[in-house]
This record gives sequence, structure tokens and C-alpha cells, in this order.
Amino acid sequence: MTTNKVSTQQPNKALFFLKMLLALLLFMFAIDLLTVSMLQLNNELAKEIFQATNNPFVGLFIGLLMTALIQSSSTVTAMIVAVVASGNLSLMQAVPLVMGANIGTTITSTLVSFSFIMKKGEFKKALSAGVLHDVFNIITVIILFPLEFYFGFLSSSAMYITNTFFDSNNDFEGQYKYNVLFTRPLSLWVVDFLRLPILALIFSVLLVFGAIKLLSVTVFRSFVSDNYKKVSKHIFKSPFVAFIYGVFFTAAVQSSTVTTSLIVPAVANRKISLIKVFPFIIGANIGTTITAVIAAIYKTEAAISIAIVHVLFNFIGALVFMPISSVRNIPVKIATFLGKESVKTRVVGFAYILLTFFIIPFLLIYFNKNEDISASQANQKKINQTEAPTEN
Repeated sequence: MTTNKVSTQQPNKALFFLKMLLALLLFMFAIDLLTVSMLQLNNELAKEIFQATNNPFVGLFIGLLMTALIQSSSTVTAMIVAVVASGNLSLMQAVPLVMGANIGTTITSTLVSFSFIMKKGEFKKALSAGVLHDVFNIITVIILFPLEFYFGFLSSSAMYITNTFFDSNNDFEGQYKYNVLFTRPLSLWVVDFLRLPILALIFSVLLVFGAIKLLSVTVFRSFVSDNYKKVSKHIFKSPFVAFIYGVFFTAAVQSSTVTTSLIVPAVANRKISLIKVFPFIIGANIGTTITAVIAAIYKTEAAISIAIVHVLFNFIGALVFMPISSVRNIPVKIATFLGKESVKTRVVGFAYILLTFFIIPFLLIYFNKNEDISASQANQKKINQTEAPTEN
């Protein structure tokens, strides 16, 4: 009798592991396909918007909105690098865009939490976990944005590090690729096959939600297994161990979006507490910037400097929250409050996503667009006038 049990359990475990792996791969592919289809649709438009950025505050929200739409802070950062390297955008103008991109990329984990909306208790926990990544990046922006605005803290630090440690030149070859998922060849093939970028976009959006649903019934079942309980005890036994695992796991997957999205159901199912998850999320933010070091290979000052800005932003955020437990509790309490309010009134969760990631950024960009374009044109005229005598 016992041998029969063992023989039936082994194939079940193998099949479950295969389903879990396929669900994760599908989720990663869906996110990457969304990125590619959005790029095909509005690559030139995005560059025009970036170039029109003269107001740092508006730049912050442009980075946020573009990343929320494209679903990849790495891709948006690569586009920013291209515009900076072409000379149409200064490094100081680019820094707020990178900050906004860090906030915009957190929308996926928040959307994952809505797969639990029909279950009141789980939805409260899930939304708190999804929002926690947002809150961390928003608070980090609140700290660093004034320092950059008044003192050029991040841009000057990045330039100093670039000039001190890297042998850079300004010849941009257009070959800079930033943190591209391994599914990119397949994503490009699908977009080419569908021909129309809008069809690829619709398909990718449907695939993202389908992948989230599939993850909820396959990957997330692993949280109830004995093996997961043993692993989670080891990963989350202390804040600094969780932080290190967050760094290395995200560096391996090359996407904090994937890492943080996988954490949401674990919290929803009460397998891990929110306070234990937070150091892992901070680590994930560091892990996603590891590939920024690749920028040094391309020998472009713009690529290296913006990559360093990205690393500094997340590293300083980690330095603020990791050392002291009482400081770590602040984002957790804010996220928990939002989770509770969303359960009381389900509209709160939807309103938070729409206002934070789309409505407020869009309105700010729209009402300041003409002012920014005229200001940037005036600046360009000044540059041309100052350069004209030296050319003669």
C-alpha cells in the first residue's frame, strides 16, 4: 500500500512542478510581449515626450506613466539613455524620468493582488503586499527628488562615479540594451507575426491577465506545501537574509516585476507576514539594477551615468529602510492601511491604481506639455546661439 502511495505521489509532484514552471515562463513572456508591443506602438512618441521634458516634476510623472504603460522600467531607462546620448536631454533632466520609472514598474504586483478580489480576507493581505513595493519607491522619491532638484545629488554623484571609475566616451552606437528578458526573441516573433502593434498589444494584455490567473492556480499552490514552509522559514528567518535572497533571486530572473508579483499570493495566503516580506522587496529593487553594470561595456557616458543613477536610487532607498526596524515599519503600516480601506470599499483599490499610475501623471503632463515644449525650444535656441560663434 505504501509503495503505491509513493509511486502516485512522485508523478503528481513532477507534473505540479512542470505546471508551475510553465506558468512562471508564461507570465514572464506575457510581461515581455507587453513591453515589445508598447515599444512598437509608440517608440518615437515616447522619445518626443522625453525630449519635451523641461520641468523635473513633470519628468517624474512622464517616467511613471510610460513605465506603467510599457511595464518595464529597464526598457524605459534604455529609451532615456538613447535620448540622453543623442544630446537631446541632459542627465539632470533624465534623473526624474528614472525615478518615475521606478514607481511605474510596481503596478504589476498591485494588479496581481486583484486576482484575490472575490476573497475579502485574502484581498486585504494581497493588496497590502502589492502596494508595499509602490510605497517603498514613492517614499524613496519623496526623499531623493528634492535633493536632486535643489542640489543635483544623484546626477552629480553619477557623473563623479562615471568619470572616476569608468573609461567612457560619447559615441553612442545605438546598441544599448538594458535588462532584456530571455523571452525577447519569441516576443519579437509574435509581434512580427501579428503585424499590427495594436493587435500584439491587445493579445499581450489578455495574456498578462491569463498568466496571472494561471499563476494563482498553479505556482501559488506551492505555498501550502511542506517544502515551501521549510524554504520560507530559511529565506525569511531574518530581514537581512530575506534582503540577500531578494537581491540574488531578482538578479537571476532579471525582473523585480516577476519577483514581487510572486510574493503577493504568499502574503495573501498568510504564509508570510508583510513585515518579513518587505526586506525581500527592498532586495529585489537592488537585484533588478545588477544588470545596469553591463552599461560599462558599451563605453557610453550616458549609459553608464543613468545606470548608476538607477543603482544609487535603489541602494539609497535600501540604506534608509534596512538598518532600523522602526523605519521599515513605516511603509508596511501605510500599505496595511491601504489594504484595509480597499476591503471596506473595493473602489479604493481601483481608484489608487488609476490615480497614481495614470490619471494624475497624464493630467500633469497634458497641462504642462506646451509650457515644457516652448521652454525646451527656447533652451535649444540659446544653445545654438552660443555654439554658432565657436564654429566660425
